[in-house]
Amino acid sequence: MAEWATRLASWRRERGILRFVAEQFHVELDPWQEQALLLFESPKPEDRRISLQACAGPGKSAVLAWCGLWFMGTQGRVGNHPKGLATSITGENLRDNLWAEFAKWMAISPYLSNTFTWTASRIFANDHPETWFIGARTWPRTASTEEQGKTFSGLHSDYPLILIDEGGGIPTAVGRAGEQAMSRCLFGKELLAGNPISLEGLLHAAANQLRHLWRVIKITGDPEDPEAWVHSPRVGAGPLAWAKEQIATYGRDNPWVMSYILGKFPPVSINSLLGIEDVEAAMNRTVRPEVYQWAQKRLGIDVARFGDDRTVIFPRQGGAAFKPVVMRNARTTDIAARVANAKIRWQSEMELVDDTGHWGHGVIDNLIAAGYGPVAVVFHEKAIDPRFKNRRAEMWMKMAEWVKGGGMLPRIPELIPELTIPTYTFNHGQFQLEEKDQIKLRLGRSPDLADALGLTFALPDMPSDLRATLKSGGGGKMLHDFDPWT
Repeated sequence: MAEWATRLASWRRERGILRFVAEQFHVELDPWQEQALLLFESPKPEDRRISLQACAGPGKSAVLAWCGLWFMGTQGRVGNHPKGLATSITGENLRDNLWAEFAKWMAISPYLSNTFTWTASRIFANDHPETWFIGARTWPRTASTEEQGKTFSGLHSDYPLILIDEGGGIPTAVGRAGEQAMSRCLFGKELLAGNPISLEGLLHAAANQLRHLWRVIKITGDPEDPEAWVHSPRVGAGPLAWAKEQIATYGRDNPWVMSYILGKFPPVSINSLLGIEDVEAAMNRTVRPEVYQWAQKRLGIDVARFGDDRTVIFPRQGGAAFKPVVMRNARTTDIAARVANAKIRWQSEMELVDDTGHWGHGVIDNLIAAGYGPVAVVFHEKAIDPRFKNRRAEMWMKMAEWVKGGGMLPRIPELIPELTIPTYTFNHGQFQLEEKDQIKLRLGRSPDLADALGLTFALPDMPSDLRATLKSGGGGKMLHDFDPWT
C-alpha cells in the first residue's frame, strides 16, 4: 500500500499523466499524444475542453482511453469520487472501438486490473461501484435537439469526465449537457475526438463557433506537411505511401482525402447514406408476401474482379431481398451456369450484371449463348437521372431509399458495414458516392454484397411478368379505324 500510495502521489503531480501511461501501459508516445495528455492533466479552466481533430489512424481512441483511465485512477478525494460518461457516433462504434480500448489497456495495467472492473456497459472501482465509474452512454439519433441535449444529464460530481469518440458526426446538442457538468466542479474534463467529416457536428463547432471554449489539437497525415510525420509518426511509412497515392488519385480537394488524410474539414460535409440503425431495422423487418409478390423478380450479379473479391448473386422482389449466393474464384462459365440455375428455379425475370471494366462480359456472353437476356450495367456511365454523377451513385441512392422506406434485408452481418461505411458528397450539384477504392480501403474488402444488391435498382421496379407480356404482344389488341398510311 505504501508503494502504491507513492506511485499515486507521483501520478497526481505535474506531468504525472505521462509517468502513469509509461509505467502502466509501456508505450512510447507520439509528440501530439504527449501534448494531448498534458493538456488533459492541466488544471487551468481554459484547458477544460480538448478536441482532437484527426486524420485516420493516428491512435486517438487510445488517447481517449489513457486519459479516461488516468482520470478514474488518480482523481477524487475521500467521499467524492470521479464519475465519467463516454459516447460515440453509435452504440456499436462505442462498443467496438473506445470501450474495447478500455479493456485492452486495463488488462495491461496491474494497478487498474486489480482496482477496477470492466463490464460491457460500465467501468467501476471495486470498493465503490455505485459512485466511482465510467458509464457507456448512447444518444437518441431521432430525438429532438432538446432530448439529445440530455445525453450527459445526471452527471453530478466534483470530478466529472466526458469522453466523446467519433465526434465528427455527433450533433452539437449532445455536448450541451457536458457544459452543465463542467460548470460547477473542482476538476472536470471533456475530451472530444474524431475525423473532420461534417460541417454540422460537435467537432466542427469546437473548431469554429465554439473555438473560444476548446483547445484544438490537429493531427494530419499530409505527406507534404514537414511537421505531419513528426506530429503523427504512428501513421508510418506504409500509410505515407498510401496517402500520397490517394492524393494523386483523387486530388487534395477531394472531401474524403481532406477529412481522412489531411485532417481538414472539407467544403461540404461527408455523409453516410445509411446508418447502422437503418440496416438493422431492415434486417429485423418482416414483409408479408402479398406486399412484394406483385413485383418483378430480379437478380443482381456482381462479378469478382480480383482473387480476394467475391462474386455475388443477390435476389430481390419488390420490397424483399433474399439470401444471396456467394462464389469465390469461380470461372465465368460457372457463374453463368449458377445464374441460369437460379433463373430456372426462382423464375427470375431480370438479371442485371455489373459489366464495369468488362469484368462481367464473359458471364453476359455465356447467358446470351444459353438463350437468356441479361442486362449489362456499367457503374461509371451517365445516370438516367441527371441529379446523380453516374449509374453507381443513382443505384445506391435508390437502394438506400428502399432500405429506409420499408425494405426487408436478409440477416447478413457482413452486409451492415458494406451499406453503412460508404459516404457521399455533392460535386457541382450532382450526388456523388464515395469511390469504390476508398470504400475498400476503409472496409478492408470490396463491398460486393452491397454492389450486387444495388444492381437490382438499376431500373425502376416493374410488375411481375410485365416485360414478358410486352415482348409477346400482350393478351389483346386495340381496335381502331385509323390508317397511318393515308
